[in-house]
Amino acid sequence: MPIVVDLDVIMAKRKISAGELAKKVGITPANLSILKNNKAKAVRFSTLEALCEALDCQVADILTYVKENEDEN
Repeated sequence: MPIVVDLDVIMAKRKISAGELAKKVGITPANLSILKNNKAKAVRFSTLEALCEALDCQVADILTYVKENEDEN
């Protein structure tokens, strides 16, 4: 998938655990894990907003677009 979720990186920089972040954002630890591990098919803007608020960051700090190699398709 060309959208990569970089939550691990920003969480490490902010020294926040997954459990603590899930609580601050208002989602279950299981749903945070799905998002963190690039398994999510979609994410709500309200969740992105809450993540940015909790992590004091911008959406671009969390989500990255990586162009897929066209030879692989």
